[in-house]
Amino acid sequence: MIGGGIAGIQAALDLANREINVYLVEKTPSIGGRMAQLDKTFPTMDCSICILAPKMMECFRHPKIKLLTYSEVKEIKGQAGNFTVKVTNKPRFVNAGACTGCGECTAKCPVSVPNEFDVGIGKRKAAYMVFPQAVPRVAVIDHENCLFFQKGVCKICERFCQAHAIDFNQKAQETTLNVSSVIIATGLESWNPVSITEYGYKKHKNILLSMEFERLINASGPTRGELLRPSDGKKPHTITFVLCTGSRSEKNRSYCSGVCCMYATKEAVLVREHNPECTVNIIYMDLRVYGKRFQELVSRAKDEWGVNYLQGRAAAILEDPATGNLQINYENIPEGKLQELNADLVVLCPALVPMEDNKFLAEILNVELDSYGFFKTQDQLLRPVETNVDGIFVCGYCQSPKDISESVTQASAAAEKAAEIAGVA
Repeated sequence: MIGGGIAGIQAALDLANREINVYLVEKTPSIGGRMAQLDKTFPTMDCSICILAPKMMECFRHPKIKLLTYSEVKEIKGQAGNFTVKVTNKPRFVNAGACTGCGECTAKCPVSVPNEFDVGIGKRKAAYMVFPQAVPRVAVIDHENCLFFQKGVCKICERFCQAHAIDFNQKAQETTLNVSSVIIATGLESWNPVSITEYGYKKHKNILLSMEFERLINASGPTRGELLRPSDGKKPHTITFVLCTGSRSEKNRSYCSGVCCMYATKEAVLVREHNPECTVNIIYMDLRVYGKRFQELVSRAKDEWGVNYLQGRAAAILEDPATGNLQINYENIPEGKLQELNADLVVLCPALVPMEDNKFLAEILNVELDSYGFFKTQDQLLRPVETNVDGIFVCGYCQSPKDISESVTQASAAAEKAAEIAGVA
């Protein structure tokens, strides 16, 4: 199993519950993937980590599942029923067997750097835990920013670690696995819209991407869920979401990312729950709310929470340098004219794209990618998890745009195909 997000976790559990041994390889220090970064899930508005964390722990404790976190697949050879996989385990510089996850090293570490889990809008220490519910609950020392590794000084974490778990001498290790099949579940990342200069991302502080906003409004995020503008720390009174930023565009990504209409609706509802006085607008080209109860949530967002849906296409976003407030110039599609909209904060909903690592995996696996970097399957409808290589399957967003429930369903399908090769009907 390559990838420890919700799709990889589900596929691993399905196989393990059928008494099949599973290796789950995840390149970050914890399983959980993108779902761990979310506050709520649509359309039910359930707590995301409340759903995910029990599955993470079940995966960690299952006797048939071996977690290989902070690890990457480097080579795969063989054929269906007999693959040899070489995995590089990166050093944490913390003894996983001794670490208790107490957080003392993190508390004492003097170095702060941008937090990848918070998409750069928060800070973490050079000795850190990826997020509070991380699995496994083992700290990591960031080699690139640790004062000991860079300047030969400090070692404060070692001094205060009562478990004596710090080990600066750890080296990368290579593990060789023999498996009957491979399931790829590498997930997604947000496309960076800085090239759409007229939108002003990274130029104006009060323009955020949807995942940055997700962490901002999350109780475990850098502001503990308090909704504050990055420029001045004030509460915004008007927030506008701009859909299809880079997606459905011949210049960037011509496909629909599949989930943006719904997660923007979810985030808009969260804004109104946090601050009922805040005006929330969503600028969209057309709504693609095709899933079960999706339209119901959109209707409730309009009728119960007062979210304003404006059919249009944003042309430019301008800033008043004195106040940091923003002006969105957009095309009003129904009326066929240009209009202006003012906002304290703008949230861009960018194209969601497959991971860049897919190119390397495709090369070592001899698996085909489409023009956007998604893994190709033999037939989108009839054989949606089978690649061009027997014994190698895909599931989740790395195959095509889809939401969490679709990813989980496809993960179970991939697990079923893998079980057949393992000889378990």
